[in-house]
Amino acid sequence: MATTLAAAPSERTHLGPMLVIGLLFFIFGFVTWLNGPLITFVKLAFDLDDVNAFLVPMAFYLSYFFLALPSSAVLRRTGMKKGMALGLFVMALGAVLFGQFATMRLYPGALTGLFVIGAGLSLLQTASNPYISILGPIDSAAQRIAFMGICNKLAGAIAPFVFGALVLSGIGTFGQQVESAPTPQAREALLNAFAGKVHLPYMVMAALLVVLAIWIARSSLPEIRPAGANSEQAIGHSDGGIFSFPHLWLGVLCLFLYVGVEVMAGDAIGTYGQGFGLPPDATKHFTSYTLVGMLAGYLAGLALIPRFITQQRYLAVSAVLGVAFALGAWLTHGYLSVAFVAALGFANAMMWPAIFPLAINGLGRHTEAGSALLIMGIAGGAVVPQLFVHLKQHIDFQLAFTALVVPCYLYILYYGLAGHRVGQQRTS
Repeated sequence: MATTLAAAPSERTHLGPMLVIGLLFFIFGFVTWLNGPLITFVKLAFDLDDVNAFLVPMAFYLSYFFLALPSSAVLRRTGMKKGMALGLFVMALGAVLFGQFATMRLYPGALTGLFVIGAGLSLLQTASNPYISILGPIDSAAQRIAFMGICNKLAGAIAPFVFGALVLSGIGTFGQQVESAPTPQAREALLNAFAGKVHLPYMVMAALLVVLAIWIARSSLPEIRPAGANSEQAIGHSDGGIFSFPHLWLGVLCLFLYVGVEVMAGDAIGTYGQGFGLPPDATKHFTSYTLVGMLAGYLAGLALIPRFITQQRYLAVSAVLGVAFALGAWLTHGYLSVAFVAALGFANAMMWPAIFPLAINGLGRHTEAGSALLIMGIAGGAVVPQLFVHLKQHIDFQLAFTALVVPCYLYILYYGLAGHRVGQQRTS
């Protein structure tokens, strides 16, 4: 038997920790949803094609795959609060690396910076997602995560506009200037000046992350031990280890596919719009429209779960909407097709809030390891968009988009209807 550990705080103590974790989710959102406009930035600054530009989300999201399990080990030693502070310090280091190497126009170095930022986020996500899931009753976890999602996506909706104003302002005209530069030296001078525009914003971001890390480390945020707050006694698999929870492994695949379609709708939407010949000054803001859709989806989820619909049933409904909007994007063109892709934000909004608690439900002493496996699933954001940019070189980009996302939504539908119950035979 595992040693009895501290359970979740009482209802009266929920508000303060939720606000602190909400601030962290705001940071997650701002940094994560910069990837969409960053694709546009690196494509021009480093003179890249789509395949190489999409190494931005690949480097960022692969860090979760490689570092989620090590993050779990770190958290067992540091506790969740110190682990969150450490994650913020790592993110600050990554921001410095990216800002410096991007200014020097060294693409491998810039990608390394993004990988390090993702490493810090991996540590933060591995701690904060189970933390908020078990801060109160597991049945209402989707509602709490939805509140976190609002913080996350509000920041995500703001980030492209901030980055656009500071870095991408007038990018259409600037691109024409680069193309018409009279000499290679003049062209390089223009690109160097453009790349240098990211330096100050990323240095400021690093400083703010350090300040936030110190504040978190000194805060009164309560320590929660997941094994005591997420009992495995209700499920008849307490002696078989992590491999005896098939609903967890099915959930890892579900979250992998979900993050893939989320990044397709959020980060790849600009490239999707460019496929219709839409101007860069318009496409640089498309990520924000997807995030607005996600905000609307979170508000709907907060209103409906669990009062009118269960989190697993809402997950199934969201998957059906995902299929419908993806087909709508395929059957239309131009801005209307882009609008259907942005509407996927609404369909995607409540998927993470439902998948995560359903997958860790009843893991008990395996909660940290299960959470780490789920965080590894974020690597779907690296794989699915890369498949898209490779596939669209051979077939129509709309068909490539649809052929990738529809099967993902169909699996998510399966998990919401039945997959989350696999192996969860209740003991009498």
